[in-house]
Amino acid sequence: MSIKLFLLLSFWTGIAEAQSYRRIHNKAILVDTHNDFLSKVMEHNFSLDADLKGKTHSDLARFKTGGLDVQFFSVWSDGNQKNPFAFANRQIDSLDAVIKRNPAKIVKTGTVKEILEVIKENKIAALIGLEGGHQIENSLENLDLLYKRGTRYITLTWNNSTDWATSAFDEKTNPAFKGKGLSGFGREVVQHMNKLGMLVDVSHVGEKTFWDIMETTTKPIIASHSSVYTLCPFRRNLKDEQIKAIARNNGVIQINFNSGFIDSTEMRREDAFIKNHQAEYDSLQHATNSEYIAEEMIHNKYRNESDKLRAPLALLIEHIEYVIRLVGVDYVGIGSDFDGIVVPPQQLDDVSSYPLITKALIEKGYSKKDINKILGGNLLRVLKANEIH
Repeated sequence: MSIKLFLLLSFWTGIAEAQSYRRIHNKAILVDTHNDFLSKVMEHNFSLDADLKGKTHSDLARFKTGGLDVQFFSVWSDGNQKNPFAFANRQIDSLDAVIKRNPAKIVKTGTVKEILEVIKENKIAALIGLEGGHQIENSLENLDLLYKRGTRYITLTWNNSTDWATSAFDEKTNPAFKGKGLSGFGREVVQHMNKLGMLVDVSHVGEKTFWDIMETTTKPIIASHSSVYTLCPFRRNLKDEQIKAIARNNGVIQINFNSGFIDSTEMRREDAFIKNHQAEYDSLQHATNSEYIAEEMIHNKYRNESDKLRAPLALLIEHIEYVIRLVGVDYVGIGSDFDGIVVPPQQLDDVSSYPLITKALIEKGYSKKDINKILGGNLLRVLKANEIH
């Protein structure tokens, strides 16, 4: 065979392979349970229907390029936010405004039936996840109002604890919070969420809180954006016994893309990166009054250095496979944390890169049926199981 013919055959084989994995990817229902774009709206006044390539991980056009069908938009604030319930509603307002401008592209949904109808119309189904239970301000009435506005899961804590649930951050770093878990009102919150049909999300919660939730819930739960502790022992990743408990509960673990949560060496290397630019970082933090914006800015300025911190895509796949080996393919999915992280895995530059996950799973030998479960089928099963009929 001539070199010219060999190169030509290789070229066409490559095209065929690309079409094959993209065809499988596009036929699947892709659900991402955690995207922080609404925080970018609050911080930078970005709009989801603008061309934001190079500025964010997400925009409507790139969602479609990446084959995304269902997006849970995170509504977040830290524990220092004044009037967090009002702040949460402002974020939902910003999403509603985009949906109103783009009814042919994105629709707010609340049930699996609505989601499937929207997908048939080739539109993106939008739902809301509340990241941090402090945003309900200790009020079940506020919880009800957020449900009516499209909130379909609550991460019971962020890094900050509430009066009624302790976070992984506090349980691991603050002796005053050890052993607290859920209060009586915290159990009432979980029970009320079960009655509404709202998913209980254990990402960010402490171990004591986790086990209290498992004793309290009557419905399958989710971890909306968590990874595997055994592979990367970060405080809010899930240990094997927690993963097994979620599987027994018929819930699902949605794997987080953050390099620091999937690569056990990344946090140490990132600490060294920040230390190398400490004076500039401190100045940015003082100027912006936000460690998160300062972190984003320093990573963007020194992009070549930052890119060296990115975990291999293979490590993300390893976390997915670990859950599958431990409890089965029915209990794992995707919760990217795009636009809430600054160091995504290599190759996964933004939401347009999702097909590369499908390609990697095919190369690992997973069937179309299993890939469909991982990309979204498992999450839709859990959402359906929580619905009130």
